[in-house]
Amino acid sequence: MDPRALILVLVAAVAHASWNLLSKKAAQADSLVFIWLVAAVSAVIWSPLFAGFLLVARPRLSWSDLAVIGGSTALHLAYFMLLQRGYGKGDLSVVYPVARGTGPMLASLVAVLFLGERPTAAGVAGIVLVGVGVFLMSGGSGRGDLKGLAFGLATGLFIAGYTVWDSRAVGVFAVAPLMLNYLGEVGRALVLSPAVLGGRRRGLVLATWREHRAGIVGAAVLTFLSYLLVLIAFTMAPVSLVAPAREISVLIAVVLGGRLLAEQGWRHRLLAASVILGGVVAIALS
Repeated sequence: MDPRALILVLVAAVAHASWNLLSKKAAQADSLVFIWLVAAVSAVIWSPLFAGFLLVARPRLSWSDLAVIGGSTALHLAYFMLLQRGYGKGDLSVVYPVARGTGPMLASLVAVLFLGERPTAAGVAGIVLVGVGVFLMSGGSGRGDLKGLAFGLATGLFIAGYTVWDSRAVGVFAVAPLMLNYLGEVGRALVLSPAVLGGRRRGLVLATWREHRAGIVGAAVLTFLSYLLVLIAFTMAPVSLVAPAREISVLIAVVLGGRLLAEQGWRHRLLAASVILGGVVAIALS
């Protein structure tokens, strides 16, 4: 893997685990309201950067570009909704590893089988190690663990979907990563607006903002930043390598869940992280 892509992916992993911690802390808030607030705030915060991009690059959007961006928006919306619901049912150190583990394994499988990508033997070994390590981390026997596991698996399907879709968007369709990311935030905010502002949830918006304002702003910044870095990495390396390498974030998330949220069993899951680290090293050397 290109060393520049690996650096981008590792920085993105830290940012990604951090915003998931913030989302978990807001798990008891209405999930649609929280997701809408994060998307809306993100659209506002990053608007100067997007405006500057439009002035400098002067991109032209075709109907096919808009269709690709719309598909990405739909996949990400389902992902965020399932993830936030999952955090209301299970631990960060269960939902996050399972979701992140299912996603890259399926994305890599699709990339190899249908997109013609051919990772080296070390790359294949790394993919396998990352997947095994992530699922070892998700161990647990409580009812909450089983619910978290189910939501994690469902979320992982959409992670695989948007990973492959977005890699093609910035690769084959040459949609600028910044445009895909920003318009995705705007799209989620617009799609959710009727449900949030037109019904009973409207009264929850101000209360949710007051209680979780710092988390909303933090998630708005880190969500956008983490995925922008990954999209840029997609232009430097194949999806079958980028997708698994970013899963170093599960190690960070398990530590955050154990140390900051006092989740049980995190030390056992931390031991399993050594398997993931081995996978990341293998991928980086492939």
